[in-house]
Amino acid sequence: MIEGPIPDNENERIEALKRYQVLDTISEKEYDDITRIASEICETPIALVSLVDTKRQWFKSHHGLDATETPRNVAFCAHAINTPDELFIIPDTSKDERFKDNPLSTGNPNVIFYAGAPLNTKEGFSLGTLCVIDNKPRTLTDGQKESLKSLSSLVISQFETRLRNRQLSEANNENLRLNKQLSEFAYRLTHDIKSAISGIKFLSEIIVEDYSDKLDNEGKTSLNLISSNSTYLYSLVEGILNFTTATNKEIVYENFNLKVVLENIKHLNNWENKYVINYIDCDISIKQSKIGFIQIFQNLLSNSIKFVEVGESIISISLEIESDFYKISYKNNSPVIEDKYHKKVFELFETLDKKKGVGIGLSTIGSIIERLGGSIKIVNLKDENLGVEFCIKVPIIKD
Repeated sequence: MIEGPIPDNENERIEALKRYQVLDTISEKEYDDITRIASEICETPIALVSLVDTKRQWFKSHHGLDATETPRNVAFCAHAINTPDELFIIPDTSKDERFKDNPLSTGNPNVIFYAGAPLNTKEGFSLGTLCVIDNKPRTLTDGQKESLKSLSSLVISQFETRLRNRQLSEANNENLRLNKQLSEFAYRLTHDIKSAISGIKFLSEIIVEDYSDKLDNEGKTSLNLISSNSTYLYSLVEGILNFTTATNKEIVYENFNLKVVLENIKHLNNWENKYVINYIDCDISIKQSKIGFIQIFQNLLSNSIKFVEVGESIISISLEIESDFYKISYKNNSPVIEDKYHKKVFELFETLDKKKGVGIGLSTIGSIIERLGGSIKIVNLKDENLGVEFCIKVPIIKD
């Protein structure tokens, strides 16, 4: 018996084999189908997907054979990987000096005929073979040879798909990890900045209230600028904190009354005198993310107040149950939004009025609704009292 020679690129070949992470994995239908088809086409009792490791050949699929591996020194495939550009065929092992006394030929599984198509990577490394085996002398037709080559290419394609899927999964997991770290860092940073700005805002308000009459016009202008800028920065940082919390918080579904939630938002923010709400079919219990709905309507109501004079904001909220969705209409008399901005306003830091908004509220709403599996769109209304409608659809959560 003559052992298969070690390829010149053995170290690189083994590295390539390890990279695919196929060795010692469970059986898979994709590969078992290939060996079954190879056996049927070539009319042999045995067909294998064999991978040549450092000390063994391991079978990813073994049709017609119980063994899952053999020592490399007796492996026919250890010879086949040295001829990567052609089929390795032994018509009759009893007449071949390399194999006539091989224990795989003289004993079980009684290999007399062998044909192996190398499993070549795109870099040119032969990882093993797709081989067919018979216990009597024979050969293959040209059609059978071509089919065996095609099936071996299919095995490699499966390996490549497996590798790409794993790499994508690893990259996705790494992105999730980095995004989580970034979100945590942003939250801590903005929280600290908010505390500092809050102090500046509070101090500037005291100075404006108690000392503005002692300042000249230039001093008053500068002080008012400090006060307005600190208020803007406070709103910006608070918006970032709310956005980070809304887009990372775990979703919890529960039953709640929509009208009660909306009324609580109004009372908690002391907004009783800032707007009038007309409720239509909202006094019912629904099952969705209560926290998500609070954040959605907190931002919508805040936005309505921001762009309409105090006490003049008129809001209409209606709820319909449509198939598997809650359909919510939120109408208010804020200025219309040009069609070209209907999608853009839901992007982070996009605002149509730099003086009144920081461009986070609507993006927070859009992100929450997307996480809930819903959608939101804007419709400009022709009614003289109600200018904009936000059409929201979110799925009904079944018990």
